[in-house]
Amino acid sequence: MNNKDIDKLIAEAESVKIQELKSDNLKLLKQLDKAKNKKEDMIEAVYSAVSTNLRTWNKPTIPKPTLSKANKNQEIAVAVLSDVQLAKVTPDYNTKIAEKRVIEYAHKIVELTNLQRNAHPVNKCVVLAAGDIVEGELIFPGQSHLIDSSLYHQVTVDGPRILTAFFDILLANFKEVDVHWVIGNHGSLGGRARKDYHPDSNADRMLGKIMSMIYDSDKRISFTIPDSTGDNHWFDIADLGKECKFFVWHGDNIRGHSGFPWYGFGKKLLGWKALASRGLMPDFDYAIAGHFHTPTTMYVNDVRLWVNGSTESYNTFALEQLASMGRPCQWLLFAKPGHGVTAEYLVKLDKV
Repeated sequence: MNNKDIDKLIAEAESVKIQELKSDNLKLLKQLDKAKNKKEDMIEAVYSAVSTNLRTWNKPTIPKPTLSKANKNQEIAVAVLSDVQLAKVTPDYNTKIAEKRVIEYAHKIVELTNLQRNAHPVNKCVVLAAGDIVEGELIFPGQSHLIDSSLYHQVTVDGPRILTAFFDILLANFKEVDVHWVIGNHGSLGGRARKDYHPDSNADRMLGKIMSMIYDSDKRISFTIPDSTGDNHWFDIADLGKECKFFVWHGDNIRGHSGFPWYGFGKKLLGWKALASRGLMPDFDYAIAGHFHTPTTMYVNDVRLWVNGSTESYNTFALEQLASMGRPCQWLLFAKPGHGVTAEYLVKLDKV
């Protein structure tokens, strides 16, 4: 056999291999399309089921409260809601306790707002929902034994019931409620990182969309949920006016040093502010995050950051990651356009 014959055999073998690879690649593409269609079908089925139920649900209209008509010196209540981990079970936490604490938080928002109203009109409440409202399912091995309801139940039954009660309390006490809703890592469908999944299939996002459907006919409440198709799907800018722009994200993309995330927060915020100064992302004055279940606040140059707590009490994540055991709590701020944040309260919820 001469060299030409050998070259011919090699070429034929390579051609066969290429055809096999093309065939395998086509099969994979078909499998991916099938999986994508299944996921889209599942998401559509969730929204369709909720839409059907809403058509038969005569939700009571919440009367508009009688509040001050003064426009001068108005403040805005800014309520951070995150890391409810709905359905999570620990020795002293479950869905029933989560529900009681979320409702208690709503009442505390009203109570503290009434204190602020002694000095300033407060007619508007902005809710910054910073992710992990649901606990999820299959986020880590064995999680199914540590929850008291399925992910479907969290998103379509318990979540809407609890949050409807929460928002109804706010609507009964504020003329206007604006909700800015971002996704968390516990909404991922499976045990991989949030970035490995399309944002549309995130359970936090589905719950946010369902809440917007529930309140679709109520013009006093609005829901801002970032577009799932762009690079900015994981954060939102809540623009409340001059010197009152809040950068809101969950915080699961922060990496710490020796377990502590403060260096990671500083590095990210400095980088984002640098990008904003070049017009490559929206600018902001303050930052709000969740994820670490331990409330704290810090300055990064001229940016003030608040890291939210959790409604959970026995906090295994904070214990392992930060050697901390924060009490169940959420941040409540008050802001005045042109002046920035004027007051802050760490609302503790462990009495429930």
